[in-house]
Amino acid sequence: MSTNYRLSSESVTEGHPDKVADFIADSLLDAYLAEDPTARVAIEVLVKDAHCIVAGEVTTVAHIDISSVVRTAIGEIGYTDPTGAFHADGVNLTTLLSRQAPEIAAGVTHATDDPEQQGAGDQGMMYGYATAETEVLLPLPIYLAHQITRQLAQDRKGGHAPFLRPDAKAQVTVAYDGQHRPVAVTDVLISTQHTPSVSQAQLAAYVREELLPRALGQWLAPELNVLVNPSGSFVEGGPSADCGVTGRKIIVDTYGGIGRHGGGAFSGKDPSKVDRSGAYFARLAARTVVLAGLARRAEVQVAYAIGHAQPVSVHVETFGTGDGEVASAFLRQHFDFRPGAIVERLELRRPIYRQTTNYGHFGKPGIPWELPLEGF
Repeated sequence: MSTNYRLSSESVTEGHPDKVADFIADSLLDAYLAEDPTARVAIEVLVKDAHCIVAGEVTTVAHIDISSVVRTAIGEIGYTDPTGAFHADGVNLTTLLSRQAPEIAAGVTHATDDPEQQGAGDQGMMYGYATAETEVLLPLPIYLAHQITRQLAQDRKGGHAPFLRPDAKAQVTVAYDGQHRPVAVTDVLISTQHTPSVSQAQLAAYVREELLPRALGQWLAPELNVLVNPSGSFVEGGPSADCGVTGRKIIVDTYGGIGRHGGGAFSGKDPSKVDRSGAYFARLAARTVVLAGLARRAEVQVAYAIGHAQPVSVHVETFGTGDGEVASAFLRQHFDFRPGAIVERLELRRPIYRQTTNYGHFGKPGIPWELPLEGF
């Protein structure tokens, strides 16, 4: 018999060191795709102190100003204070880029006139998840955590809370009943960088009286347990205080630990990499299962072999909320999981990836795998 339980998820702001690295990587990816839609890009970024290292493999006819793209991205995040070790104008850039390995390139690009027959860029398993517990079909804990961190950034950039600084994170705990339905938000933990002049009492008052009412809406309750900067002041932050690396926030990027993850990161990778395109398409498939009324919760796993177009397997789990066999048959009828077909269906050879980097890759309006579906 099902019992009540609690689930927690975390989100981070765009100023978190790992997200700084992700945003730089996706900014470079978009710059390459803007000039060369067929570019093969796999970029990793490391940021620490006054240093930014851009490394990886790029095969393209495009010529971009890497330094300009990197510095613009850092400035957009908000690291512009020249007194900090890490800032847009003063960062020391190291570039370590080579071409894609010929063996991988040959495996992905078959000798065929049909682009939909391109092979997968790597082996691996990708997961997509959807649940009817929120309008955007995301688990409530990660949805609300993103709402908080996004609001923190908006208040900082809009001047509503000028004492905030770019680096922050939030954690939200939700209570579920025995039918797996969210019934209450029980705990919120927020750690946010701030100026030295603001007191912890002032910061806590801002969170409780201004931030949370806007971010949580109907889920704000008087009995909510709120922790703000529980370790004390948080003045030093971002890459000046901590190292950031691309791909270390894969749970933040997806479903907050609710639903499985294949382990592959998204940022800095062009759509020939199924770590990215396969996960996006699996999300679309899971959304469609829920929107079609075949299940209230759905998790889609798709697995690939490098160089092969057809997936090794496609599996649907409905967690007892629907018929998995019926859902699987539905996806086989309506979805083509070949990497080339995914790229064509979602039009992924476009510079659309900077908008995905922060506050989750799912549940956002306007991105192809989240668009309204005809008939559902």
